[in-house]
Amino acid sequence: MDIFDQPLEIVDRAAFRNGMSRLGSAVSVVTTVFGGKRYGFTASAVCSVSDTPATLLVCINRTSSCFPAFDNARHFCVNTLTPGQEEISDVFGGKTPVADRFVFGEWEKGLTGVPVLADASVSFECELTNAIEQATHRVFFGRVINIRENDEKATLFYCRRRYFGG
Repeated sequence: MDIFDQPLEIVDRAAFRNGMSRLGSAVSVVTTVFGGKRYGFTASAVCSVSDTPATLLVCINRTSSCFPAFDNARHFCVNTLTPGQEEISDVFGGKTPVADRFVFGEWEKGLTGVPVLADASVSFECELTNAIEQATHRVFFGRVINIRENDEKATLFYCRRRYFGG
């Protein structure tokens, strides 16, 4: 029997989540505007895809309260947080009502009208170019149309269920 003919065991959810908790990543708040209202969620599943054209991806759970807005919006912004902005991450990642989330942080309108965090480490304003379904999530691909960098601030990281920054 060939190794490829043998059924493989699926890793259980708890083991996968524990393993992924060790895969450190930058902490970002992804924002958009839909129907005249601002929406945002905390994400660690953000990745560079290409530099020609400049493209990144972000994953969102389809059960998220923000999902319908992101599913229908043309633009979004990935705002990478800095040390000291842990509360913003917690508010956008928790059960805080969407309307109350933007009380935390100083937000400006980007080129496309999406919320941009004024003192983020870096913000990538994007135009949605593609989206695909994968299990419980949708993966959004965005062509980067504007970047704001903060040379004075480091990036906030999350690993082993804790924040790190310097």
